[in-house]
Amino acid sequence: MFGMGIGEIFLIIIIAILFLGPDKLPSTMVDIAKFFRQVKGTVSSAKATLEEEMKFSEMKESALNYKKELTDASAELERMTNVTEIGSELTGIKNDFNLDVPPPASAAPKEPEVITFAPKAKQQPTLDLEDGKVNV
Repeated sequence: MFGMGIGEIFLIIIIAILFLGPDKLPSTMVDIAKFFRQVKGTVSSAKATLEEEMKFSEMKESALNYKKELTDASAELERMTNVTEIGSELTGIKNDFNLDVPPPASAAPKEPEVITFAPKAKQQPTLDLEDGKVNV
């Protein structure tokens, strides 16, 4: 105990008996035991408080990391949904692809072509005099 051997402990007990006497020694031993119990309680309380503070600091650090991630994600989302920036990027891309193409003369849409499935009239075979072939 405390780096002391049996002989040293007996020497301390003998000196305590000589100075305190046999009538005061038991009450002194009880007081010393109470003192060590209080010291042990104080040390364990301080240890528990330090462990709790370390847990709080870890929780605070993780909360700050989450806050940073959310802030970065929010900034990225804001950048991705910025309409004016997207418009300028699209204009730049459009200019890259339409280097030599002039803009259309009119913005009005053309009339759609009408497709019918009516049978065609039979054509009469023709004779091509230059080539000497018959076109059907």
